[in-house]
Amino acid sequence: MRHLLTFFGIDPVLVDVGASIGSPDVWKPIAANSTYLGFDPDRREAASAAQDGFRRTVIVNEAVASEPGTAAVRFFLTRAPTCSSTLEPDLASLANYHIHDLFLTERQATVPAATLDAILARLGLDRIDWLKCDSQGTDLRIYRSLGERLRAGVLALDIEPGLIDAYRGEDLFVDAHKHLVANGFWLSRLEVNGAVRARSATLRAAFPGEADAAACAAKAVRKSPGWCEARYLRTLESLAEAGAARERYALLCVFSLLDEQPGFALDVALECERRFGSDPWSARMRAASMAQMARGRRRALLARAKDWLRRLAG
Repeated sequence: MRHLLTFFGIDPVLVDVGASIGSPDVWKPIAANSTYLGFDPDRREAASAAQDGFRRTVIVNEAVASEPGTAAVRFFLTRAPTCSSTLEPDLASLANYHIHDLFLTERQATVPAATLDAILARLGLDRIDWLKCDSQGTDLRIYRSLGERLRAGVLALDIEPGLIDAYRGEDLFVDAHKHLVANGFWLSRLEVNGAVRARSATLRAAFPGEADAAACAAKAVRKSPGWCEARYLRTLESLAEAGAARERYALLCVFSLLDEQPGFALDVALECERRFGSDPWSARMRAASMAQMARGRRRALLARAKDWLRRLAG
């Protein structure tokens, strides 16, 4: 991926809203070519993105607002720092789950805030290529708050919306998915996470004498869906409608390969060739897509061979 970006002369801008646990692993292969912009006003468990080898790293200790003109917001600092949010935890809803106590508010604070548009302008950045939002309840509204030009430029979008009401008035997956697929994205990856559906008093009764009954329950009971990690990629139809330049197709191809979507990456390569003609760019995109497909086929054949040998030995 780094060689492709170097060949294309493209330096991606990667924006991480909710950066307390460090940058996403999927970005590591292109870190040396990329600008990383991370946000998290709760720095109690902050990871050092600067150690991840990005070409340029900027950490902003502000909350990301969805309303223009916002200078500060109220922030709910919860027992677990990764659960802190500008939205108030919905403790009545969470009372049914073993993770309830993680969302208890230890204190409230007024923290500096601004929209992504305002912060990028302040930093002299003119685009967002890949946006990852883990804002604890406001992912969709943050994406929608982008100005039209910035919003149209987002090629990949990671969000972590809820499936249950963990925060009052949060953006749920059903709302986010409906909006995104109607506005130029397709769902490339979905991982469902969850919590044990049991009240704290029930767990204390089930695990008497245990200091952390919730942790015991997490090991003993199947979790129910509570939230998900979703990745969306820009559609070819959306790029065509926007009259996107060749560089946008090339970067979308790279992002698709990072997400292990070589079939779609090949679609992008062939569409780029159709629109701009056959040249070294489209040849590199096509070759990289086919190479990843070949590696996947070899892995599948090896896995089948190992399974056959295990069956034979058994």
